[in-house]
Amino acid sequence: MNARRRGFTLVEVLVATAVFAAMSALAWGGLNAVIRARAALVDEQQAFAQIQRAVGAFERDVQAVVARPVRGNYGEVLPALVGDGDSLEFTRLGYGGPNAARSALERVLYQQDGKKLRRGRYPVLDRAAGTLPVFNDVRDGVRSLRLRYLDPRGRWLDAWPPRDVEPDALPRAVELRVDVEGLGEITRLVETPGRATPGGAAP
Repeated sequence: MNARRRGFTLVEVLVATAVFAAMSALAWGGLNAVIRARAALVDEQQAFAQIQRAVGAFERDVQAVVARPVRGNYGEVLPALVGDGDSLEFTRLGYGGPNAARSALERVLYQQDGKKLRRGRYPVLDRAAGTLPVFNDVRDGVRSLRLRYLDPRGRWLDAWPPRDVEPDALPRAVELRVDVEGLGEITRLVETPGRATPGGAAP
């Protein structure tokens, strides 16, 4: 006589379901952790790429500085490069050429505004009374910005220019220290090109 086939009991089905649910929960927890870690890594990579672009733009600007003073909004002479601990303004070679519509020189400005590092560009070199820079935000999440200036004697100064130099004098180098949320402090030392003066001094 053949033995009767026996199916799963309700208890066995419930135990199997509970085990499967527990294993699924563990697997989902691990997968979710991987997804969160990957998303955090992508965010960090994007943040690092953004600060690299910002610092790279600053380096290119400083490396293109020229010894060309300008006239300020009230006719005063502004040095070719003037800066303190958290702002820097200077004349740099622009993007002009034989067939370009814009000047071969431009006046740019870097400063911290709240938690943003901003780059401004003046539409003209020698300003009228109402001339204002047009700003772009190059990096947010900036906790602090610190700038220093290396003079020809090898001294680090907190502001440029010193009182005993001409308006077209340039520092040997500019040091940038920027403290960014999530990345910490980033330091760059950018050497200036010297005292070449395309376009002449301000009238």
